[in-house]
Amino acid sequence: MAVARAALDLGFYISFSGILTFRNAADLREVAQFVPLDRMLIETDSPYLAPVPYRGKTNNPSYVPYVAQQIAALKQCPVEVVAEVTSRNFDALFRPS
Repeated sequence: MAVARAALDLGFYISFSGILTFRNAADLREVAQFVPLDRMLIETDSPYLAPVPYRGKTNNPSYVPYVAQQIAALKQCPVEVVAEVTSRNFDALFRPS
């Protein structure tokens, strides 16, 4: 958690992948609960580390919604909010005006 705090203090975004859905990733889910949505990104790690229910299979970008669903459950908000905010974060980071 200290690393996440330091990264946020420096103005960094923190990205979460399919690992967040793994049964043994409780510590990572704790970090995801801590990180505010407006500093969060989601990704796939393709072609590795597919989220549950595709764990062990080849990963691909179409699985990003599973990561968003996990974040929505952790943040107790609609998945549409996670999608909207993380998309806006992506735009701010990679498409600056």
